[in-house]
Amino acid sequence: MADTVTTTNNPDFFKSKVLGHPAGLFVLFFTEMWERFSYYGMRALLVLFLISSLGFGGWDWPRENALALYGTYTALVYLTPILGGYIADKYIGYRWAVVIGAFIMTLGHASMALESIHAFLYIGIGCLIVGNGFFKPNITSIISHMYRDVPEKKDGAYTIFYMGVNAGAFLGIMLCGYLGEKVGWHYGFGLAGVFMFLGMLQFYFAQGIFGEVGKKPVVNEEGEKESEKLEFEGDKLNPFTVFDITLIVLSALIGIIWIINDPVAKISGVNILNIDGNDYSNSFIIVGLVLFFVLLVSRIFRYSKVVRDRMFAIIMFAVFTVIFWMSFEQAGGSMTIFANDYTNRIMTGDYATIFLIVNIIITIVPVAIITWVLVQLFRKTFEKYALSNIILGFSFVIIWAIIFWMINRDLNSSSYIIEYQTVETPVMDEETQQQVKNEETGEPVFAYAAVTESTDVKPIDRLVDQSTKVIEPVDLEEGDEVFLYDVDKQGSFVYLDEESAAEIRKADKEKGISSTIVRGKVKKINENELEIPATWFLILNSLFIIVFAPLFSKWWESKYNPSAAAKYGLGLILLGVGFGSLALGSTGIEAGAQVASVSLIWLVFAYLFHTLGELCLSPVALSYISKLVPGRMIAMMFGIWYVAIAIGNKLAGVLGGNIDKITAQYDMTTFFLIFTIVPMALGLLAIMLHPLIKKLMHGVR
Repeated sequence: MADTVTTTNNPDFFKSKVLGHPAGLFVLFFTEMWERFSYYGMRALLVLFLISSLGFGGWDWPRENALALYGTYTALVYLTPILGGYIADKYIGYRWAVVIGAFIMTLGHASMALESIHAFLYIGIGCLIVGNGFFKPNITSIISHMYRDVPEKKDGAYTIFYMGVNAGAFLGIMLCGYLGEKVGWHYGFGLAGVFMFLGMLQFYFAQGIFGEVGKKPVVNEEGEKESEKLEFEGDKLNPFTVFDITLIVLSALIGIIWIINDPVAKISGVNILNIDGNDYSNSFIIVGLVLFFVLLVSRIFRYSKVVRDRMFAIIMFAVFTVIFWMSFEQAGGSMTIFANDYTNRIMTGDYATIFLIVNIIITIVPVAIITWVLVQLFRKTFEKYALSNIILGFSFVIIWAIIFWMINRDLNSSSYIIEYQTVETPVMDEETQQQVKNEETGEPVFAYAAVTESTDVKPIDRLVDQSTKVIEPVDLEEGDEVFLYDVDKQGSFVYLDEESAAEIRKADKEKGISSTIVRGKVKKINENELEIPATWFLILNSLFIIVFAPLFSKWWESKYNPSAAAKYGLGLILLGVGFGSLALGSTGIEAGAQVASVSLIWLVFAYLFHTLGELCLSPVALSYISKLVPGRMIAMMFGIWYVAIAIGNKLAGVLGGNIDKITAQYDMTTFFLIFTIVPMALGLLAIMLHPLIKKLMHGVR
């Protein structure tokens, strides 16, 4: 007979409470917070780093290649939890899975901090994918088993845990993003690893607080696995056949090969699905999806009618989920590019003062609240788990130190107008060999090339002074000579100190070209200006969730609680409205433009509506799975759900990677209209399908 494992064999488990919940919940809260800190911190930087200029520390990749790798990474982090959950369930238990996952992710972040060596970045991403597979499903499983005997407290527990998720995302994006953009990419990647490591140690030294929970797979007194218990009349076991397993293996292999081959083919040019000059990538993945669909249908029809209908409802929700995440995950890809290259992020005058004050408030207040929770945890657990608490406290000392450094840096940054020389040359028509004239004014058109350290200026060259603006925490005077670097070859100059200038000269030499550094002089000093990091906009999602989640929770508990189909439909429509704001805001951007200066309000509106859409759809999705299928089938349906999210994430990278093609052929508005029309149309379809979905759900709300 197997050993009995229960959730409450530690008599003190529910006696040591923080905010009405077991102290162990807050150990998980902070562990998950640091994991989300590391994940979202790295996610905020990855695409920007890949497309950034070589001389400026990045890899100078085309946007399509960067988004292909981004899509593959975000897809695989939703696939590996299926395997990680299985290993924990069957062999090592949830707690060891969390520790192993956190350690592997720490190695991944450490490897990415050495991003100048290409192999280390790929190794780092691989470690993050594998580590996430162990970590992600099993930390939530610990909560599930902690509250198994008190299910009425489970909703409150997950709400608190969800706040930890968003707190980590908020801090990771803000701090890793700031360090990566303002100081150096490796600092941002490295900081994510530091907190992942500290989070792992904090969890490891406090795991005794969970008693027996998570030590080994859960079994009942008869030795029967809990997942095999039948739950209602007409239900029956549906073991996997050889045919099922064959389809699972084939569809999984096809999916993984396609997901990995996409960025490999774009980056290296080696496409294993290109046979005799024909690219069979699309046909390959269609075959995989068909096999997966056959697997689902064949298994579903072996269940009783009620279970069968409810699983069909879940599959319909899964289709909506794919489209939602395909659009929503543009946040780390095309929307980050839009923030970086097409948005006016410079605030001046009173706007700069207001932004600085607001940014300080939204930075300090959440961290102060979390620190207060930390103190409450210390009071309950310090005596028994001193080392874990010391590590956790040390983590927050680092957080506060970085926050005060960041605020001080912003307060002491100054805006400088830098003047530099350019060589003026007439723009000639290739056919007529005549100088091109402006269609509106009739004036001749000229091109201006910045004079670099290596430019050979001839006596006949006409030199014209141009100016640019840089905002840096340096003390310069009018007339001081400075180094500039054009990061996109279109006049987007950044300030270089002596060390950065030396690095760019080295990079230029390795590429076999002359120095691309531009020398300029400080012409004017502007007061009260600052530049918002492109990654800052990503924190709006977490901020809006924290603000609006309680309101949505009240709505779902009221008599006005919408149906499942209505929630999905509303979520998709709100998502489309968010992209509609970007489509409207980008109407002034010319086709093919690589840079622009659109108002940041459009991005704020986009993240607001995207978050409202997420609150309608994302939190309720997992709830419906737990309600619609018997407990013994939840693992399978969660697996299907992760597959749906993974497909959505990969499609986000694939479609987002077409931003340059679409904007060159049409314009930026057309690109964002795609993500406006498709979700809104599907959202309306979801609402129209309400009667059918309601029938399939058999009374579940």
